Amino acid sequence: MDATGSSRTGLTTAGTVSEPGGLLDALAVAAVMIDAQGRICLWSPQAEELFGFTAEEALGQYAAPLLVAPENQDLVLSLFAEVMESGRSWAGVFPVRHKDGSTRLVEFRNMRLHDELGDVYALGIASDQALLRRVERDLALSVQLVAQSPIGLAVLDTDLRYVMVNPALERINALPAEQHIGRGVGEALPFLDTEAITATMRQVMATGTAVLNEFTIGRPGGAADVEHAWSASYYRLDDPAGRVLGLAISVVDVSEQHRASQEAARARRRLAFIADASRTVGTTLDVEQTAHELASVVVPELADLAAVDILDAVLQGLRQTTPAAGGPALFRALAVTAAYSTDALHAADTPGQIASYAADRYITQCVTSGRPVLVEHVSEADLERIAPDPKSARVLSRAGLHSYLAVPLIARGEVLGALDLGRARNELPFDEDDVVLAGELAARAAVCIDNARSYQSERRTALTLQRHLLPPRPPRRPGLEIAYRYQPAQSASEIGGDWFDTIPVAGDKTALVIGDVMGSGINAAATMGQLRTATRTLADLDLAPAEVLRHLDHTAAELDPAFATCIYTVYDPHRGECRIAVAGHLPPILVRPGRRPELLDLPTGTPLGVGDVAFQETTVKMESGDQLVLYTDGLIETRSDAIDARIGTLLDLLSDPQGSLDEVCDHLLVALRDEGDRDDVALLIARARPLGSTS
Repeated sequence: MDATGSSRTGLTTAGTVSEPGGLLDALAVAAVMIDAQGRICLWSPQAEELFGFTAEEALGQYAAPLLVAPENQDLVLSLFAEVMESGRSWAGVFPVRHKDGSTRLVEFRNMRLHDELGDVYALGIASDQALLRRVERDLALSVQLVAQSPIGLAVLDTDLRYVMVNPALERINALPAEQHIGRGVGEALPFLDTEAITATMRQVMATGTAVLNEFTIGRPGGAADVEHAWSASYYRLDDPAGRVLGLAISVVDVSEQHRASQEAARARRRLAFIADASRTVGTTLDVEQTAHELASVVVPELADLAAVDILDAVLQGLRQTTPAAGGPALFRALAVTAAYSTDALHAADTPGQIASYAADRYITQCVTSGRPVLVEHVSEADLERIAPDPKSARVLSRAGLHSYLAVPLIARGEVLGALDLGRARNELPFDEDDVVLAGELAARAAVCIDNARSYQSERRTALTLQRHLLPPRPPRRPGLEIAYRYQPAQSASEIGGDWFDTIPVAGDKTALVIGDVMGSGINAAATMGQLRTATRTLADLDLAPAEVLRHLDHTAAELDPAFATCIYTVYDPHRGECRIAVAGHLPPILVRPGRRPELLDLPTGTPLGVGDVAFQETTVKMESGDQLVLYTDGLIETRSDAIDARIGTLLDLLSDPQGSLDEVCDHLLVALRDEGDRDDVALLIARARPLGSTS
């Protein structure tokens, strides 16, 4: 030590140079040496700071008169004499007079020293009591905070090795303090992303800028343990002189918050998933397409493998569809898909194939009970109850199927089938949350499948009725070549209203009829059938067309639906003319060879079923080769085009010779109809021929 201050280097016990600590500097410890006569012979700069006297003012002066009030001098001298005579040290607090006249309590440590000549001296080490007590309190507080804090705390040296951890950090890291000390983070906590953590610590050590609330996750107990999360803050430790001592870390276990956040995020993802599925599943009224949409939407978000199996009784439209308890179940596979290419697909039933599953199979139990079947961890025995046969079970085993879930497809209280899910690459087993999600998807999809099933059933019924009521093939009539087409609507609810007929009438005449019931579905088909029957009966009476419509009008008024449009025309080959009456229907078109097709301007009339309305009759000449085209509005009406424009298109198409009448019919349907048209269409074309000719 020199006269100006402290040196900043020292020797360790091993003789190597190291930096001393700064605590003594923080305490401002003063050193004073007094000879045997009580005079001051050494005075440190810290003594000047503590007592106010410079070295020039203090050296050579008697210490007692300079530093002690008169009333305390006798006590000080006796204590001094005791230390000098006995050699025992003395410590305590004593009031000392400052140069400015004030009195301060100073903490003293006094001891006797000998020099090489045998002379004795007294060395006093002193510090301001208030400062010392504050440091002691701070130290005690720090020790208690570190020891009792619920926050994990650690101190690392400049080599980033642990030198201190508190009990809270021991609990958080699940590692005793002794297994921390002397080790780096990578050695002590290998389950963390130690490269990123070490990089952060080095950054803080280099810059002195704290890094707060760094989030990290890991599994202290290994891969089988649940995921934990921590929020860590890093601070550089400097002494009062600015020397870097190391690094302090505070760690808070935020695993619960992390799990809650993950669960909330998972819930949001699942709600979004259900919303997307609602838009994706049920885009058509086709059972197989709906099943494919359901299987596709759950892969890979929910499962690696998915299959949709529908009870065959459901597809057959049988009333009792749920298998009897203890009995087998007959399924038809509709969709099978996987998130990646896998042999597991070969272990599933081929779509369209019918398969029988015994009562002990999981899928049978699912549809019989109407409850999900969850197998979190699939065993070899479980595979036998999942796969169609033992060979398929071995395929699933090789594919790595480890978790299985089957949920029933239930709509309006009826079990339709099951959604089968499997996980192979996805390491997580299915859990109860997955059961809830799969059940929600299955419930929504089941309604779509049931709607599609009902639609297809109604469509088949309406089509069957419609085709049964319409004439099977064009008849051969004197002086006429006839062709017709009926094309159903794509929607079951639109089927059934259109009809046409060709009816023999006395005298080689032929009645040509076309109509459209103002309604749809099975009821409209039934009404159409009644009107067609009534028309045939009236045609046998050889009534005039207007009179036939008048009788049909009375008949329609008693039906439900009651209204229909109609054209009734009678062609007489001997006269070469048609007598035509219209009941609110689109006018027919007359096509003459070499001339522009003509939309006949006829009295429109009112639809059948209005009641007590007179109908008018018009006679049109037809020569050999002339064609009369009758059609319903489904041929030309669209939602986007004006009716006049569509009629113009029809006239243009008829201007182009097409050969046979069958070719004309097909050409018109292809050109004017779009896939998915919501209305059915009837088309009837009659071409005049010379009597006695064959067509």
